[in-house]
Amino acid sequence: MPAAPTAVPPDGQTLPPRRRHPVATVLALLLILLGAVIGGLGVWLLTLGGSWYYAIAGIAMLVSGVLLWGNRRSAALLFALIFVGTLLWTWWESGSTYWRWVPRLGLVTALAIVMALLAPTLQRPFPRRTSRGVAAVLMLVFVAAFALAFVPHGEVRGDQPFPDAAASTGIDPTEDATGLQPSDRPADGDWAAWGRNNAATRFSPLHQITPDNVATLQPAWQFRTGDLPENRWGAETTPLKIGNRLFLCTARNQLIALDASTGKEIWRFNPKVKDASIPYTAACRGVSYYEQPSGAAVVDAALADAAADLALPAPPPTPGAASLPGNRPACTARIIEGTLDGRIIAVDADSGKPCANFGNNGQVDITLGMGKTPLGYVSITSPPAIVRGVIVTGHQVLDGQRRDAPSGVIQAYDAVTGKLRWAWDMDQPELTGLPAQGKEYTRGTPNMWTTATGDEKLGLVYLPMGNSAGDYWSGSRTENQNKYATSLVAIDVTTGKPAWHFQAVRKDVWDYDMGSQASLIDYPTAQGKVPAILLPTKQGDMYILDRRTGQLLTPAEERKVPGGGAEPEQRSPTQLFSLYHTLRREHDLTEQDMWGITPIDQLVCRIQFRKAHYEGFYTPPSADHHSIEYPGYNGGSDWGSVAIDTRRGVIVANYNDMPNYNRLVPRAEADRKGWRPREEITHDKGGAEGAGDPQVGTPYAIDVNAGWRLPFTGLLCKQPPYGGIRAVDLRTGKLLWDRPFGSARGNGPFGIRSGLPIEIGTPNNGGAVVTASGLIFIAAATDDLLRAIDLKTGKELWHVKLPAGGQANPMVYEQDGRQYVVIVAAGHHFMETPKGDYVMAYALPK
Repeated sequence: MPAAPTAVPPDGQTLPPRRRHPVATVLALLLILLGAVIGGLGVWLLTLGGSWYYAIAGIAMLVSGVLLWGNRRSAALLFALIFVGTLLWTWWESGSTYWRWVPRLGLVTALAIVMALLAPTLQRPFPRRTSRGVAAVLMLVFVAAFALAFVPHGEVRGDQPFPDAAASTGIDPTEDATGLQPSDRPADGDWAAWGRNNAATRFSPLHQITPDNVATLQPAWQFRTGDLPENRWGAETTPLKIGNRLFLCTARNQLIALDASTGKEIWRFNPKVKDASIPYTAACRGVSYYEQPSGAAVVDAALADAAADLALPAPPPTPGAASLPGNRPACTARIIEGTLDGRIIAVDADSGKPCANFGNNGQVDITLGMGKTPLGYVSITSPPAIVRGVIVTGHQVLDGQRRDAPSGVIQAYDAVTGKLRWAWDMDQPELTGLPAQGKEYTRGTPNMWTTATGDEKLGLVYLPMGNSAGDYWSGSRTENQNKYATSLVAIDVTTGKPAWHFQAVRKDVWDYDMGSQASLIDYPTAQGKVPAILLPTKQGDMYILDRRTGQLLTPAEERKVPGGGAEPEQRSPTQLFSLYHTLRREHDLTEQDMWGITPIDQLVCRIQFRKAHYEGFYTPPSADHHSIEYPGYNGGSDWGSVAIDTRRGVIVANYNDMPNYNRLVPRAEADRKGWRPREEITHDKGGAEGAGDPQVGTPYAIDVNAGWRLPFTGLLCKQPPYGGIRAVDLRTGKLLWDRPFGSARGNGPFGIRSGLPIEIGTPNNGGAVVTASGLIFIAAATDDLLRAIDLKTGKELWHVKLPAGGQANPMVYEQDGRQYVVIVAAGHHFMETPKGDYVMAYALPK
């Protein structure tokens, strides 16, 4: 091909026809195709009341492609107008919000670069120097914009100073002076309960690892459990550490004791849980530790009580049988575990052998009295609470299957004998134990699937309750189910009766069940310190309650919420909103929040937004069209809960910031689709909760698009960030700092893991631990990293790549003068992180 001229001929002069450059042919076809798609979808969006830009830009792009096919100079001029118009529209619609610029301008800029390079080959060519200059400028803009992706966006600093530790000594975890259990008063170097202690603060007083030396952390030991489920993996385990041993459970409930210094296995007990018993996830979040009180311990308790009455310091504990593993009888100290097939198991902490005096040779069956319980329907996934020698357990009831699913009854067992102490069936409050022959606990009642909190001093256990079976349909619920669902219920462990309850959502049809463990604190008020409980919720609101009475200590108000949906007569006209603090974003979703890599997928999301029923927070589900639930059922705060620096008075909360795209599916349509309960399906391959759940016994099945993802690319429709982490002043509820949490390393279109260290803020499952030295340790995100974050600034100080997903809460302990950070890396099927069976320990170099 002859060289293109570098100047435009005089007006009126006709140039001979020029052969179209091959790249121009490709670009012309691409512009015609893109223009037709964007223009057509843009017209559709216009008819739905959406943005006008796409229709205009799409038609202009199509015309530019046709002109380019003719090798016309006007093709480049028209595309220049498209670029400038897109730039102005993007600024008008997006302001300085970086992530909004990506789908609006990225593809158009790339196309403009190619068009500029082709400009000298057109029929009336542009000067080569000019075209190259324009292309170079556009290329620099493109590269600079891409480089900006690696700079964190969305970091926020609060407008108040960071709390001073010396001024925060009034906010301490509750420590019962008469407590006989390590979980009430763990040694500084131990981690004796799932939340480190029964107060569930996830705060460690250790300070060997500091912000100054954390960057030198290195692997100390690694252990592999050997338990890898094929489907529905996600162990979510946090080990305990008492004395010189770690205790943990695997995905299918194998109990293991490890040497705390080396990670070497000491013993293992396999309860032989079948794969068919795995519910939504093969999760065993942890185990509980219990020491049978000895005579010496009883004396210690009496002395401590006397000292407290005289305002004297408590005397040091007397060494007794329970504190000397080598001298104590079998099962004086025991590990208590709940299993996926509905058993509570007790084994000797020293040998791993079943405790013969507990139940039936070391186990009890919680499904007794529940009637029909198909495998996988009744599963204990969280460690039971133990208060005053009473094991209190709830259980997960498989969601979305049947309205008459097994009961969510709460049950309590003697920690020594395994004898049933009491049962709380909210619809049969007169029932105190097993139902009579031929009867059963009420089916379909709300369950407690997450981790309860025990209060030894008050003799209460605090239960974050879930919803009735059939999460998205409320018409068949009883009065008591409506009363206790999605509530924090305080149960007296002596009587098994509710002492008080606090409801966060009325007639919940959003699956906003209580997922987070509540934490015990002493909260400063004008009248002095009050025994209190901090309650995080899935919808993001945080509440602080007097844990003796359930009375709110922080402000909240009733606000009007949307009505309508499939059951307008059932919807509450108002809901409670916390004025103390919320993890929820201040604004409702808008069409401008829709996202994608290109204008096309963003346009599809905009159309889906316009077609859906959405009136803001608490929009009820619908059957005639989709509805948007924001935040989605993953939170806010979920099962990982929050960590509390009790010395400084700081809450650390990681959270999700994603919507769900839901639709109630009429029964006849669900039947045609073949949506059946789990026990009727031959091959269950897993999948997201709510994605085609039948809800048999209600008029509708439910189809949940968790995170609101596009079906082809798998990308999320809402713009980043999708998750964050923040620090909150516990006294005031004011924000200290907030930042996106999680990089794009494990995310990308079509399920491809990009490997890019771009802090987009990813979905996350699992919580954090805080140390006295001012460090936060957390994994949880989809990028398979364990991070150390500066508590004061929110800046990342260290990270390490895990061999599998880190969807679990880490823990911190000390052994032989060395501090360790441990995380179970087992991955998670729902989070789409790689599965594994790793227990990873990190420490400073020796």
